[in-house]
Parts: sequence; structure tokens; C-alpha cells
Amino acid sequence: MKKPYSTHTFPNGLQLILAPMSGVKSATVMVMVGAGSRYEAKKINGLSHFLEHMAFKGTKKRPSSLIISSTIDAIGGEFNAFTSKDHTGFYIKAAVNHVPLLIDVLADMLLHSLFKPEEIEREKGVIIEEINMYEDTPIRHIGDIYEELLYGDHPLGWNIAGKADVIRSITRQDFLTYMDGLYRPNNTVMIVAGGIEENPKSQIPNPKLVELVNKQLGAWEKQPLPGWQKNTDSQTAARVKLEFKQTEQAHLAIGVRAYPLGHPKEYALGVLAAILGGGMSSRLFIQVRERRGLAYYVRSDAEHYLDTGGFTTQAGVDVKRIDDAIKVIISECFALSSGVNPLEQKELTKAKEYLKGRLTLELEDSRSVAGLYATQEVLQRKMLSPDEIFKKIAAVTISDVLNVAKDIFHHKKLNLAIIGPYKDITRFEKLLT
Repeated sequence: MKKPYSTHTFPNGLQLILAPMSGVKSATVMVMVGAGSRYEAKKINGLSHFLEHMAFKGTKKRPSSLIISSTIDAIGGEFNAFTSKDHTGFYIKAAVNHVPLLIDVLADMLLHSLFKPEEIEREKGVIIEEINMYEDTPIRHIGDIYEELLYGDHPLGWNIAGKADVIRSITRQDFLTYMDGLYRPNNTVMIVAGGIEENPKSQIPNPKLVELVNKQLGAWEKQPLPGWQKNTDSQTAARVKLEFKQTEQAHLAIGVRAYPLGHPKEYALGVLAAILGGGMSSRLFIQVRERRGLAYYVRSDAEHYLDTGGFTTQAGVDVKRIDDAIKVIISECFALSSGVNPLEQKELTKAKEYLKGRLTLELEDSRSVAGLYATQEVLQRKMLSPDEIFKKIAAVTISDVLNVAKDIFHHKKLNLAIIGPYKDITRFEKLLT
């Protein structure tokens, strides 16, 4: 079966992916780099995210943020960027006839950003206010608190945005040194997804786009890449982390360690997350919200890094009934793993169709298509098409899900993070045992 994308690797290691989408008149050009907060030293924690901001502040060809934004506004396009712990992406989406311009702008940002000292100093205030905003938004901040608990004083446990005092100390040279090490073609993927022409020859990319990208980035020099600190995933007792905040609603994240990217049980874990907290008919939504009225939102997710992963449930709950919410969440997880509340084929099928349906909806947007392929390629150097992902989801059995549940759910491996008006940590430690 012909894959819905084609690839081309340039001599310098840069990977180009072309993903045509029929009936689409727009296109997304995305650049993704294998760089994120887990590659930082503590003295520059937050720089990966800071760099994402600075890329739009001016280049040699377009020396101000106004010129860059005006260039994209003039074609009715949209542009943005995002930073994770292990990758950073920049993208522009516009009508497909503007793809050459989109490639030119992104290549210019990659190779010729100015990092003007005055712009760096100005943007420090923006970053610090962004940090303050997240800390004042518990539904967003609880994930940071949870990963601090899970990974401790390790780059995976540090906040992606960093801390205010570190942000204030960052210099222009810090950006240049960081980019020199990680922003290299052999650590970068460019993808064009949307209404681009399909090449009639299978697996051979559009020669015009290959030539265009080569002209912009072909001379970019590759070099050996720095390593990263592996997480050891050692835990022998349940753990709790509290962040006191006088709120009307408490926010919690409770979970366990699980599997890294590419693990044979990765898709079974995803199905388990859908069964427990993946939608308004999931077990936790029904038990926590619908039947007991303990929470406004409750959801479960599986997360994967190259060396570790996890299963997490988050909820926003009544501050006076948080104990009940925690007990119900734990009970539902262990009821599945112990067989007290057995999994039946109908429920398994629904969870798998839920995952497949959500992915199908995402793939209607060229930005999501670009993100799907680029993330796989930059992190694992291999890609699965949507059909291949669907097959892996479809292959998950009841036995697979139950084996994962039995494997990961243990009282001594529970982790609980809470933001709310609480100071007595022993109260919550008792709930986990």
C-alpha cells in the first residue's frame, strides 16, 4: 500500500516530509527540532521555550517582529510555535500557493535569527508574565507540579517555561551556544502538509519542493549532537506533592509510571487511558462526575518519552470532597486491574473507536497532520501512517489492556499532586495506601 507521505533526506541529514491532502487548498509548513527542556542545564532552564519566542523577533532578512508578522498577515496566514520537553516546533499555515514563502520564512528564522540584546531583555518580561499566568491557572499548572513529583530534580521534572530568576539571567550567548549544539539539520525535520501536488511516482517527493528546501537549507552544516540525561524511573513508595493555594476548586493529578515511546504495550496503554478517562462515557467520568458530582472535569492520558512514560488522571474537584474523589479514582483503576469490574468486548471496542475517531478528526487539519509525522520522525526516526496506527489500536485485546493495568497499578507506585487549600500531606499519603 502506498504511504500517504513521501520523504527525502538531504546530505546534511535534514529530513523533508511531504504529505499531500486531497481537497485541501491550504498547507502547513512545519519545522521540528529535537530540542526541548530536557536538553537544558539548570542554569538555562527555560531557554528552549524562550528561543521559541525569539525566533519571531527578527532575522537578517526580516529584522523585526513586525516585518515577520506583516509578511504572514499579508497572505492571511497563521503562525505559531510550541515547546515540549523533547522537541520544539515552528509552523506557518496559509494558502498552498504561498508554500515557497513559508519555507523561506522558516528557514530564515532557523539560520538567521538576530537575537538582539534589547529584544531579549524586552521578551524576558513577557516570559515571566507567561510563567505567572500558568502558575495562576491551576488546571494548566497541575501538570507541571505532577511531573516535578514524578521526575524530581531531573530535566524531565523541570518546568518547560523555567523560573523567573533563571530567565532574567539568560544572555544572547546562551541562545547562540544552545542553537549551535542542537539546532542542526541532522536533528531537524521539515514537513509540508496540505494541498501540495502529489508526485505520480510512488515515494519520490515533489522535485520542486525538494529543490526549494535544498536551496534554503542544503548548506546548513551537520555535526554530532549532545546526549541527554536518562531517567531511571526508580520508585519504591507512594508519593504526594502539595502546592498550597486558596482556591474554590482543587486540582489533582494522580498516576503511575508506564512505558517509553515505541514500547510494545504503548497502544494498549492508550486504550486503557480511553477506557478509564477518555470521554464523557469513560469509567472515571461516569463515577467521579456523573454519579457522585465530585468534579467538573476528569480525564486520563498516557504520556511517552524516549526513556520513560506514564499514565495520569487529572481532575478539578470540590475542595471539601477531594478525599472521596481520590478514593474513587484509585478504586476504578484497581477495580479494572484486579478484575472486580471486568472489561468486556463492547467497552473495549468503544474505547478503540474513540481513539481512532479522535485521530481521524485531527487529520482533517494540515497542522495536525504535520505534527503527527514530524514528531514521530524527529523523536524516533520512523513514522507510522494513520492506517498503521489504526491497525495497532485495532489489534489491542482485552488481555493486553488487563496485562497493562496489572503491570502499572500498584499502591507503592502511586503519585499524587494537588493544588488547593491544603497543608496536611499525611492526610493524602494515607489515601494512597
